Amino acid sequence: MKATLPLAEALAAQTREGELYERYNGTWTRCLACAHRCPIPDGARGVCQVRFNDGGRLMVPWGYVAGAQCDPIEKKPFYHAYPGSLAFSFGMLGCDLHCSFCQNWVTSQALRDPEAMLRFEPAAPEDLVGAALRHGARAVVSTYNEPLITAEWAVAVFKLARAAGLATGFVSNGNATPEALEYLRPWLDLYKVDLKGFDDRRYRKLGGRLQPVLDTIDSLHRLGLWVEVVTLLVPGFNDSDEELRRLTGFVAEVSPSIPWHVTAYHEDYRMSGTGGTVPAALYRAAAIGRAAGLRFVYVGNLARAAGEFEHTRCPECGELLVERSGFSVRRFRLTAAGACPACGAAVPGRWS
Repeated sequence: MKATLPLAEALAAQTREGELYERYNGTWTRCLACAHRCPIPDGARGVCQVRFNDGGRLMVPWGYVAGAQCDPIEKKPFYHAYPGSLAFSFGMLGCDLHCSFCQNWVTSQALRDPEAMLRFEPAAPEDLVGAALRHGARAVVSTYNEPLITAEWAVAVFKLARAAGLATGFVSNGNATPEALEYLRPWLDLYKVDLKGFDDRRYRKLGGRLQPVLDTIDSLHRLGLWVEVVTLLVPGFNDSDEELRRLTGFVAEVSPSIPWHVTAYHEDYRMSGTGGTVPAALYRAAAIGRAAGLRFVYVGNLARAAGEFEHTRCPECGELLVERSGFSVRRFRLTAAGACPACGAAVPGRWS
């Protein structure tokens, strides 16, 4: 259905009381879904604009989707999770950040920017899981907007997805709290973190802070979820050699086996005049990642021009294990145990 009321009012009807919050000082609530930890008085909204206090209850998005479709799982991107399979993606509206270069601004900035108005449809968890099964998906992934701020809805979907034998995933900015990760942990398998740079001052311009994202990456790895990290390389914003060395050095310190995807930016939303990311800049960033000790570095958004940086090779002997072309897997050579057939080395990931 198309929202005929102002969007905020229409979406307020698609809510229920959340679980990731605490009540204090009478009717005040503190949201625990993201690292803003918004203190919200009665009648007010959090930074994300979609979680709000109604008489001392924190109301959260529920029962709708603003987008749902089936994609190759490589598009998320997950390269070490069920290569060649399909992921059923679903999303809601809103975000806790306001990146000027957002590539999904139509959904993420829907309650901040009147130009982002779009359709949404009522849905039940059973509808989404049923659609995933009909499409032959291997995983169900919450994406398009920031899934942390719609975590309760994601968990409702994930519980049914798990019961149906599907894997579950988040495509997120990583601005999480420990409480949110513990809430998600029993129902979540895969987590892609968008690490937007390694400069806290620039992160604050986007509406967040760097440290919570770094803490999330470290926590996800320690909790045993499969994590892959993506950096959208934006010219003049996060593409200096020094910043990339610090960023990839951090990821390698958490684990050199975390896949790092460095992807091409195209001018969008409110950032213009920078030009898109040229291939040479991506190859330079990839070389920096490898020099930092990362064993799996990938280049994306290059329209099948990533070459060697599309493929997965054994980090021990260099054997080609997963050959890709764009979002397609052409050859898959890992053993059933997820090992290299040439040298027997185990390759980290979620294989099938």
